[in-house]
Amino acid sequence: MYDVLVIGGGPAGYVAAIKASQLGLKTACVEKEVNDSGKAVYGGTCLNVGCIPSKSLLDSSHRYHDAKKHLEVHGIDIPNLNLNLKKMMDRKNKIVSQLTGGITGLLTTNKVTPIEGMAKIIEPTKVLITNAKGEEEIVETKNVIIATGSSPIEIPSAKFDNKLIVDSTGALEFEEVPEKLGVIGGGVIGLELGSVWSRLGSEVTVIEAMDDFLFMADKDISRDSLKEFKKQGLNIELGSMLTASKVTKKGVEVTFLKNDEDVSESFDKLIVAVGRKPNSEGIFDESLEINIDQKGFIEVDEFCQTGVSNIWAIGDVVRGPMLAHKGSEEGVMVAERIAGKFAEMNYALVPSVIYTHPEIAWVGKNESELKEEGIDYKTGKFPFAASGRALAVDQATGFVKVISDKKTDTILGVHVFGPSAAEIVQQALISMEFGASSEDLGLTIFSHPTVSEALHEAALSVNNQAIHIGNKK
Repeated sequence: MYDVLVIGGGPAGYVAAIKASQLGLKTACVEKEVNDSGKAVYGGTCLNVGCIPSKSLLDSSHRYHDAKKHLEVHGIDIPNLNLNLKKMMDRKNKIVSQLTGGITGLLTTNKVTPIEGMAKIIEPTKVLITNAKGEEEIVETKNVIIATGSSPIEIPSAKFDNKLIVDSTGALEFEEVPEKLGVIGGGVIGLELGSVWSRLGSEVTVIEAMDDFLFMADKDISRDSLKEFKKQGLNIELGSMLTASKVTKKGVEVTFLKNDEDVSESFDKLIVAVGRKPNSEGIFDESLEINIDQKGFIEVDEFCQTGVSNIWAIGDVVRGPMLAHKGSEEGVMVAERIAGKFAEMNYALVPSVIYTHPEIAWVGKNESELKEEGIDYKTGKFPFAASGRALAVDQATGFVKVISDKKTDTILGVHVFGPSAAEIVQQALISMEFGASSEDLGLTIFSHPTVSEALHEAALSVNNQAIHIGNKK
């Protein structure tokens, strides 16, 4: 009998398992993915076919693009520059292998029992495990944490064939650079994957159904980033609904509706990145009082507890943004609550990042959300074009924007488009967790020269006190 059995070994599941074991609970973690040796492979989508491999290729492709297009301005001339895509992919695979092995080691070190197989909750305290050989075993546990993650959404107009029409996983495994590449979906995944292959030489067209670019981001960031990505060579077709696709001997022919007219395009490869769906089917017996909403998310309360008191669900399989760090923190919270400790999540401060170049990141509210909520606010902006450090490293595109409450000056949101955006937002997030005001940030000493100084100046700008740009009149 285990105290905790975690179903799923991704960033939500393995973190929950480790934390539970650290708290003195006898814990096991079930994972269905196995390697050639039949052993469970931990890390989930994020580590194996998502966050980590995509960031590896984003970095490698950026270095190649920099060497090809931008190093000359630094006085560095590289004649006969060649791309070795296989070596780039090998590096990516090596990083993934190293990290997955590291997680297995962490589970062992923390005395978490690894179990290979498919899991289904048949009773509140009983879980049926079926391994790759078809062998079944019933495991008893006092608590269950569902952390089964999500999968790419497949659309009727572009069914995956995993050769020419691929999902985000297949897009990380191309053996050669497509001459023409189509990307369905202009969200986070589509932009990141499109950026990778555009830098490596593909002519990339992003087909996005919505009229608004990055609708979830602050409007200033949406506007400026769209201009920058188009400048980089991404052809972004907004308000374009894919209606059909056809695999031919030469590639993929697609048709999309734009301005009430059919538009046809041909591509060598087509990436479908229209979002992800929760892996909630077949996880528990229908007799259990656990509800699933219309989108497939398991319904939970603010502490990730389902309708069955000893069964919990975390990560992509429940409401909220499908982000690894959100799932990990939910895992910690649930483990602590099972152990009898007080713990909660601050869902208002979950940071978001798009790892394009320049990066895009934000935390808290944007202007549109504050207007809808009727909250009076004030803003301050600072462009990286006025940052000495950003200019020195030739990354002066973008800005930092700070939004604070008009009366109290409490920081309500920070939005960054530019170098080290993810790191700058993290600095802001720490201050926001402590209820800081823009004045607090303005009174904080920032090292010079750093790109983080842009956050300092933006905070000063909120109250018309910026030093290195003109203030509002």
